[in-house]
Order: sequence, then C-alpha cells, then structure tokens
Amino acid sequence: MLSISNLGVTFTQYNQGLRRKQLTVITDLDLDVQSGEVVAVVGASGSGKSLLAHALLGILPKNAAISGTMRFQGEMLTPKRCQSLRGKAIALIPQSVGYLDPLMKVGAQVQRVAQLTGCSKAEAKTGVDRTFTRYDLPMNVRDRYPFQLSGGMARRVLVSTAVVTKAQLVIADEPTPGLHPDVVKETLSHLRELATEGRGVILITHDIEAALQIADRVAVFYAGTTVEIAAARDFHSGNLRHPYTQALWRSLPQNEFMPVPGNQPSPEQLPTGCLFSDRCPWVSEICDAERPQLRKVREGWVRCVHAKG
Repeated sequence: MLSISNLGVTFTQYNQGLRRKQLTVITDLDLDVQSGEVVAVVGASGSGKSLLAHALLGILPKNAAISGTMRFQGEMLTPKRCQSLRGKAIALIPQSVGYLDPLMKVGAQVQRVAQLTGCSKAEAKTGVDRTFTRYDLPMNVRDRYPFQLSGGMARRVLVSTAVVTKAQLVIADEPTPGLHPDVVKETLSHLRELATEGRGVILITHDIEAALQIADRVAVFYAGTTVEIAAARDFHSGNLRHPYTQALWRSLPQNEFMPVPGNQPSPEQLPTGCLFSDRCPWVSEICDAERPQLRKVREGWVRCVHAKG
C-alpha cells in the first residue's frame, strides 16, 4: 500500500544576518505498510516521526524540500496527489483533541469530514450515526461541543473522523499520551479493528509497550532515519538487531530500566558516519567512515554494519 525509500526532508532557514542555511531533519528514511497491518513508528522526540506524517499528507511548510520517493498504491505521492488524497484515501488521527473545533458540535464536525470526501448530506449523516454507534458514542453526543466530552469520548470522535472517510491508510499521531489505561486500550483496539478491515495503519508513538499490543511490525527512527524495522514479536524474543533498539527496550521499567547514555545528534551537527556512533557500544572505525545502508538481517531490516545474521 505504502512504500517510502530514502526519504529526506530539508528546511531552508535564515539566521541572524540573513544567512541562509539548510537543516536536514530527515535523511534516508525507509518504511513500507501493507494492507491489513499496523506498523508502529517509535523513537525519541525529534526523530522525524510526525514529520513523516506531514510529508505523507502534503502539509510540510513551504520552506521544506523533499527527496527520495513515496509511493501510495503503486503511484508516486507528488505534492498535488498528496493534496487530492488527504482526508480521503489518507487520513490523520491527530494527537490532540485540541484539533476538534471548540465552536462546532462534534456530530457536525464528523459529518462535515464525510461530506468533504464526496458523501451526500444524507449519506454523511448515516455514516456518522453508524460510526458513533460502532464506537459506543450515544446519539446525544452529536449535539455536544468538544469541551462537554470526556477524554475517552473525544478520542473516539477523532477516530470517527478517520473512519467515515473510508481512508485506505490511517495515520494515528501519538493517540494515547495522558489517557487513562482503559482509554489507551480502547483506542488501540479501534486502530487494530481498522487494520482488520483491510486498511493500513501507521501508529506514531513514544510508547513501545502500547505499540506492541497491536503492531505487526515496528519501525525505529533515530535522528531522522530508520535504524531498524522488526516484527513486534522480536522485542520479546530478544531478536533485536540495532544497538539503539536494544537500548530502548532495556530502558523500559519492566526490563532493566537503564537509560540510553548521551543525546540524539542535532540536525545542524549530524556526523558523516553512523548517526548513533557516539552513543554506540559497538562503534568502530568503519562506523565513522560512512553512513550504513539499510539491509536485511534475520527477517528484519537494520542500518548497522555490526548486526549479525
């Protein structure tokens, strides 16, 4: 359904004295998503997770330049095509309920989304009724404003905005932070249902534990690049390939609770070699010489010359 290869995103900025500089925030990023699967995208803040979503939706700012290729259903995702597919074939579930219009009743908001995708007013109203019933939202919720909803209800309304579009690809950007564990579980189950229907789902999250509850595969981002793509089961089986992924897994409280030493490199000071080299226990001279390529190791993908098959 979706294939991204060597994606790069560079911003043109001007500092004091109007000196122009190029800031590369994503480089050599790879990802693919199949129909019927959930692919979780995890990584620290600043690793490029949300920027990937913005690139797919065609909502990057005007000072952004894109390189590499993005294909959706076999065709190139050009800026014009991104715009035509946005909210229709590709839908976003935003991370904050603040994306809901505080001055519009939620039923009208979801109905408006459906109408923008080509549904008639009657079809859109029926779709809203059906979707709200599916997510256990009482009919009187249609006539409420966002501030009158609980956190769980508001989250289900956001999911509804993606469902009524019949989008083939759904991007959920940090859908669970700050929610009660029961609401987190409920939200994740809704995303899994969308994949079961045959849609592709990208789950962007900091929460590896939450991701592993529903994901088929996990893509690990670091400093704007993909360092590993692994099956969800690899996290529990000890089959992880990249030292950063292993360190992330060990940092969880239920594991060794060991913090990852050092910091992610700034986009203004990226090393010429491996982006993780200054924090890596496996580092060698070859790591500093050139940036490693993504390669297949033990049925997964890893960007590390030391990963063994």
